[in-house]
Formats: sequence, structure tokens, C-alpha cells
Amino acid sequence: MSVSHASVHPAEDPPITEGDNVPRVRMENIEGMPGTLLGLALRFFQFLFAAASLCVMATTSDFPSVTAFCYLVAAAGLQSLWSLALAMVDVYAILVKRSLQNRQVVSLFAIGDGVTSTLTFAAACASAGITVLIDNDLNSCAQNHCVQFETSTALAFVSWFAALPSFLFNFWSLASR
Repeated sequence: MSVSHASVHPAEDPPITEGDNVPRVRMENIEGMPGTLLGLALRFFQFLFAAASLCVMATTSDFPSVTAFCYLVAAAGLQSLWSLALAMVDVYAILVKRSLQNRQVVSLFAIGDGVTSTLTFAAACASAGITVLIDNDLNSCAQNHCVQFETSTALAFVSWFAALPSFLFNFWSLASR
């Protein structure tokens, strides 16, 4: 009786030709990265909301008496300056059709975005805690500018929500190299 046995036949590699040895091509400009329109839009919204948060908090007369509010003003100021500077770099890159995928540039953007977004988030959280303390626990909103404090804090959170994708895109780009 003839029984067939399973056997493994190794497959031969196809011969290497000139076209197969081409290095892999990376996707250069993923939307949201520096030098793209979505990246510019994220920078614009970061700047807009950080500057609005800064202006609303700075127009209250009693914000210097609370350290968390002073911290929010400083963090929102830094966030707005950083976002404005990088928005100008994005505008330049878009106008001259330049890619901003240099390792040193992406490292600078990732570190700057990480630092400024962390500071903005920490300042917004601290200000939210003080605002809740003033409003709910002390019930002294009548004597304070609670609406301005809450508005500024909310704008700082929105600025952070716009800054986080920029950091994640830059960090992802840096990590995938």
C-alpha cells in the first residue's frame, strides 16, 4: 500500500534584481505634522486659545493674589509665543514647499511641544482647582471674578487639547525614525 508522506519543500528566493533593492520610502508629510496645513491649523488654534486665556485672566484685577492664576498667565503666555513662532515656521514651509522632517527640527518641535503642553495642562488644572475652591467650597464668587477665572481656565484646557496632537505627531515622527 502506497502512503503519501508530508514533506516540506523549501521555496527558493526569487533572484534579486536592480528594482528590488530600492530603499523603502517613508511618508514625508502626514497631515498634522509641521509644515502641513493641518499642522498650521493646530498651531493657530493653540495660539488663539492660549492668547485668549491669557487676555481674560490678565484683565481681572485680583489674579496676582493667587499663585495658580499667575502660573496660568505665565504658561498661557509661553504657549502663545511658542505656537505663534512655530506657526510662522509652518507658514514659511508651506509657502516655499519645504519639508520639516529633519531629525533636529522634529526633536526641537517635540521637546518644545511637550514642555509647553505640559505646562499649559498643569496650569489649567491648578486654576481649575482654585476656581472650584472659590466657587463651590468658599461660596465667594460674588466678591471675585469667577466667570473670568472659569473662562480663562476653560480656554487654557482647549489650548492644551490643540497642543496635544502637535506633540503626539512630532513625537511619533521622531520615534518612527
